[in-house]
Amino acid sequence: MDLIDIPAADGTAEAYVARPESGTGPGVLFFMDAIGLRPRIAEMADRIASWGYVVLAPNVFYRAGDVEAVGPHADLREPGEREAFFQEAMPRIGALTTDLAVPDIAAYVDALRGVDGVTDGPIGVTGYCMGARLAVRAATGHPADVAACGGFHGAGLVTDQPDSPHAGLVTARAAFVFGHADQDPSMPAEAIEALGVELAEHGLVASNEVYPGAAHGYSMSDTSVYDEAATERHFEELQALFARTLH
Repeated sequence: MDLIDIPAADGTAEAYVARPESGTGPGVLFFMDAIGLRPRIAEMADRIASWGYVVLAPNVFYRAGDVEAVGPHADLREPGEREAFFQEAMPRIGALTTDLAVPDIAAYVDALRGVDGVTDGPIGVTGYCMGARLAVRAATGHPADVAACGGFHGAGLVTDQPDSPHAGLVTARAAFVFGHADQDPSMPAEAIEALGVELAEHGLVASNEVYPGAAHGYSMSDTSVYDEAATERHFEELQALFARTLH
């Protein structure tokens, strides 16, 4: 997995770049899940790139260490390994507060614009787990740039805090596709409903669906919760979203 260095708000972040066969296309920011920037993320970015986009996936935990330091060092498909990893990862997740994430996202948008092959025009964003929060913040914080936002098995998209990601939707202009995990305690039914209400209130084009039977983390084939059917559905819906908005 070849990485580049990009400027971030508080230093330098490693990032993976995927390009289409043509070498050029609209830009897409890929916000990783809490497990980190690793071969599975590169594989997903490559697939999105094959649709005709230049994809940038930054290590959003750069403050805590490089990709090797913060990534998994065990097979998360084995019993108990995913749960054990998250015991280590939770402090990193909690440390990426809104006041740190917002300037980081601005830096990532700028970095994407500067990647070779990214064409002028709107960009797309997609995020997974905690990355879905970052994707929504990108869409709400950069409405002139972000025309499409995907969020899959997202966590904490709706909270009772003033900086809740959904509270910023008043500024967004993007089209949204959300594919929620089923029975997800980090995004319960009432939160999904509240997200839908907010999307509708601001007249945003959006899909806000639960993927039946899919657990939190369903798109990550290197973990024990992988769900192939839900993952393929997410790719289909994300590809259709980008095709509608980025060309």
